Amino acid sequence: MNAYLRVTGYYPQANVCFIADSFGRFPDLWEFTSYLTEKGVKIIAVSIDSFDDGDLPRVSEDSEHIILRACGQGKPIRIGKELEVNGKRYQS
Repeated sequence: MNAYLRVTGYYPQANVCFIADSFGRFPDLWEFTSYLTEKGVKIIAVSIDSFDDGDLPRVSEDSEHIILRACGQGKPIRIGKELEVNGKRYQS
């Protein structure tokens, strides 16, 4: 069974942030985060399986895609365990 992975990242070259999910493409969290960091993304938060979805319900298993859940200008907002990108929130 594949783990449900969620990453909040910041891409400084374009000053954009995002929340992305992977459910089936990467077998392990380190592979997902490694893929993103190779592209120049700074990882802000990672979540695996048990986290509060907030207003971003989980997607169906997909072995081909990374699902972009939210994106916006600047860095993501973090208050305690809650992360927000362009009005979309979840708790890591």
